[in-house]
Amino acid sequence: MPSHKETRLLHLNEMEKLDKTLFRLEQGFELQFRLGPTLQGKHVTVCTNYPASGDVFDRHKFRTLSWHNPTGKEDDSDKYCKLDLQISGSYQYYFSLGNEKSGGGYIVVDPILRVGADNHVLPLDCVTLQTFLAKCLGPFHEWENRLKVAKETGYNMIHFTPLQKLGLSRSCYSLADQLEVNPEFSSHNKKCTWNDIGALVEKMKNEWNMLCITDVVYNHTAANSEWLRMHPECGYNLVNSPHLKPAWVLDRALWHLSCMVADGRCIDKGVPPMIENDHHLNCIRKIIWEDIYPKIKLWEFFQVDVNKAVQQFRTLLTKGKIGTKSDPNQHLQIVQDPDYRRFGCTVDMNIALATFIPHSNGPGAIEECCNWFRKRIEELNAEQYRQIHHHQEQAVNCLAGTVVYERLAGHGPKLGPISRKYPLVTRYFTYPFKDLTVEEEQSMMHQPDKACYFMAHNGWVMGDDPLRNFAEPGSNVYLRRELICWGDSVKLRYGNKPEDCPYLWAHMKKYTEITAKHFHGIRLDNCHSTPIHVAEEMLATARSVRPNLYVIAELFTGSEYIDNVFVNRLGITSLIREAMTAYNSHEEGRLVYRFGGEPVGSFVQPRLRPLVPGIAHALFMDITHDNECPIQHRSAYDALPSAMIVSMACCATGSTKGYDELVPHQISVVSEERFYSTWNPQAHLNSGEVNFQTGILAGRLAMNRLHQELGTKGFNQVYVDQVDEDIVAVTRHCPNTHQSVVAVSRTAFRDPKTSFYSKEVPEMCIPGKIEEVVFEARTIERSTSPYKKDEHFINGLPNFTVELREHIQIKESKIIKQAGTAIKGPNEFVQEIEFENLTPGSVIVFRVSLDPKAQEAVGVLRNHLIQFSPHFKSGSLPDDHSAPILKTLFSSIASKLTLADLNQVLYRCESEEQEDGGGCYNIPNWSSLKYAGLQGLMSVMADVRPKNDLGHPFCDNLRSGDWMIDYVSNRLISRAGACAEVGKWLKAMFVYLKKIPRYLIPCYFDAILVGAYTTLLDVGWHQMSSFVQNGSTFVKHLSLGSIQMCGIGKYACLPDLSPSLHDVPYRLNEITNKKEQCCVTLAAGK
Repeated sequence: MPSHKETRLLHLNEMEKLDKTLFRLEQGFELQFRLGPTLQGKHVTVCTNYPASGDVFDRHKFRTLSWHNPTGKEDDSDKYCKLDLQISGSYQYYFSLGNEKSGGGYIVVDPILRVGADNHVLPLDCVTLQTFLAKCLGPFHEWENRLKVAKETGYNMIHFTPLQKLGLSRSCYSLADQLEVNPEFSSHNKKCTWNDIGALVEKMKNEWNMLCITDVVYNHTAANSEWLRMHPECGYNLVNSPHLKPAWVLDRALWHLSCMVADGRCIDKGVPPMIENDHHLNCIRKIIWEDIYPKIKLWEFFQVDVNKAVQQFRTLLTKGKIGTKSDPNQHLQIVQDPDYRRFGCTVDMNIALATFIPHSNGPGAIEECCNWFRKRIEELNAEQYRQIHHHQEQAVNCLAGTVVYERLAGHGPKLGPISRKYPLVTRYFTYPFKDLTVEEEQSMMHQPDKACYFMAHNGWVMGDDPLRNFAEPGSNVYLRRELICWGDSVKLRYGNKPEDCPYLWAHMKKYTEITAKHFHGIRLDNCHSTPIHVAEEMLATARSVRPNLYVIAELFTGSEYIDNVFVNRLGITSLIREAMTAYNSHEEGRLVYRFGGEPVGSFVQPRLRPLVPGIAHALFMDITHDNECPIQHRSAYDALPSAMIVSMACCATGSTKGYDELVPHQISVVSEERFYSTWNPQAHLNSGEVNFQTGILAGRLAMNRLHQELGTKGFNQVYVDQVDEDIVAVTRHCPNTHQSVVAVSRTAFRDPKTSFYSKEVPEMCIPGKIEEVVFEARTIERSTSPYKKDEHFINGLPNFTVELREHIQIKESKIIKQAGTAIKGPNEFVQEIEFENLTPGSVIVFRVSLDPKAQEAVGVLRNHLIQFSPHFKSGSLPDDHSAPILKTLFSSIASKLTLADLNQVLYRCESEEQEDGGGCYNIPNWSSLKYAGLQGLMSVMADVRPKNDLGHPFCDNLRSGDWMIDYVSNRLISRAGACAEVGKWLKAMFVYLKKIPRYLIPCYFDAILVGAYTTLLDVGWHQMSSFVQNGSTFVKHLSLGSIQMCGIGKYACLPDLSPSLHDVPYRLNEITNKKEQCCVTLAAGK
């Protein structure tokens, strides 16, 4: 296997189903499936839908992987089957014992993004995305001037909301035709086509180094979509979904109530058109309970016609029919009428005849039996009535909650008087006919030529199961009015397969192909409510057009495990996360730590290692386009520091157009019709123009540049420090060069004009040497005319801007009062920073290196570690003054060890060590190591390393002092011969280890010991038989028992061997001062 190859091992265990576990891999990785303990020795077959080389991916086509046995021997415990991962996407695997599936799961392979004319790689963690509402870009020939604002401020990815023809509501996500470009982009002399847009996207990639993605909306279409009228079967209508009839009847009744209220016909009942208080709300409740529910009688759709059922039962009894039960526990229950007619439900007469049996065939006995049957039917009907009553209660509560939010709540839209445009509640169904009376309209739902046009609108349900389709039978969401409805869009009905709705599947497949052809990625709109099997099929189509498709989505499942189901099955690259969910700066900092990066000082992981579960890659946004403006909830001063905190996250980051310009309101995806501003670098700005003097644009460029630099140069370790209530310091650290970038942000969740902020800012201690202030920026106010909403262009607050200074020394800073140097420990230098002008809305970013002596020690240490792994070449320095022993490769030193020596170096338990006056190392607040030798340490680190558990007491002990380090080397030096040479080599290495900052010691201590340990194992195996040398991992590790259990004790001696034997080892007895044999003895125990 090539040394540079990253390989992950996935151990399979019986009945282990990992559908909700996320395994993320990169292209170029090798994935090996190996048998876990529960499957060793069994006949296991592994299958996957990852295509064979040269084949086209078909998610329904699985192939069997072949096993490779590296030893070629009968012992096949090392056998594996592998995948060479070269194609991005989601792939499924399963394994079988015989003919029965035993377990399985998914793997997700990330795409490789490329930008520029040279197609250089854009790492996922370098993405800086900005969302644009496409309809606010204006005519297509004006797009470049508006998009140039994103280019000039350092973004490298644009997210366009849908570019298709919009529906009547003008919502960006209500599309009238998924295949047609929005005609508003065309000018009077030039029609805008998909090829025009594709050409611009390609130009932005090659000349601007920017990628472009757009939304795909699979879950709904505009209610006025022309193709929907031609193909009403594509929606949930009353013909293909008759279970919605009761909900439709209620919806129409509520519409008529809205019309009555709007016309002032309910004033006498206490409900004026303008709903203003709880009294009005209670009067609405009263009208619904007393007038509407009794009139529409929804319970009748779920009840049995008692007289009809009794008559049918009587007829069967008279004919002498006798029923039988297949299950004695079966009870009589209502069978729902599939057409949902009033009193159309039935009961199973076979169960009825087996339950109610007359004692004779006489008329009296039959009538008595019928009476009992009638009573039971009436009881069942009463149960149905109670159930519908509960649904009606929930419907009224949901309706009242909607009215409160839309008309009374301070944070709501304040829709004003009830009207036909703004009814009491949003309609749940389309109704493309003239309003009639409730009774006349109800007759239409039984006329298929009309009922097929009564289609359910889409929306979302708070707290619902995202894997359940709320419009399918079994769901009462529409009846209970639990849907937060989008009254401009119809929910699409795909069925389970393309054959269930051929036109819809074909239409959306073409839509997907167009999108994937012209864009580098897609955002799955309303992903959590899109049927997952539909999204799977469409994404497979998209990846067939563009293999390295970048896929993002926003999920509202409330569960990481459910998130993983979507990520696994759809191959989502990045999940959208939002900083606006943070209620204070502490939470904002926690999200930065949560969504990316490793802890500072993390262990070096081997290239061949187990595949461990992960969390979805994040696209961390300061604000998304469908959420409220942060200025309204926080303050204008917070835009810069919160953006800085987000920008320091070790993941993709993003924002929404308008945030940087400090637009003080939400830019509505529905109602906004103004255009974005264009770029003008000149000092004087006209209406509809912006430059670096606008909002935080200057600061955004600095932040985006820094974010991309950190991602490109491998600053993948993160530390977040909550300095005080408002100040957050985020550190990004490079594990190769050990440079750090520290960003200190003083947030302003509260408006500094109206809230108290202390002028006393805590001092900060930054380990290492500050090379420069990368930049410092402050949000400041300037004297301008007050904000006035422009009629034609989306404009922001004119009186705020950013004071920015870049690449300066500490003494030039206007934020720092003074900086001093202190020594923390013998080899750790700390710079103490005292602030004088870190006002709310300010940020300062430091570039920090290790102290020169520590930097040199790390470089030399890495140079000596290259003999174990080429990983350490980066950041290494030659060692011109190294100890003589370090000039010899460790493998050469270790080769002189005998198996008996290896027992001393690797093992020896507590009692064995006590013979020599020592013992196993004790870790305070934890326990003693099981072995005094390296194996005692390695067993602990084998558990700590994969999880980067730097808070483990083992790591605490290493950071706190040199006791463990000295124990390891001194223990071996105290022994004679080759063991002492190993100890001396370790001690020489530890000289450099002790010169580096304490937070890095666990990482490099582990690296030294891993290199030495693996070398020592190879030395041991090399001295064993060819059976071991060429054996499996199981055999090799089993053979280590001979080293572990066989050693030379101080007192336990065997009888002397014959002096005629050659190479018998001798030693000098310290007590008798005489020469004696010292052969290996076998450990005994009980």
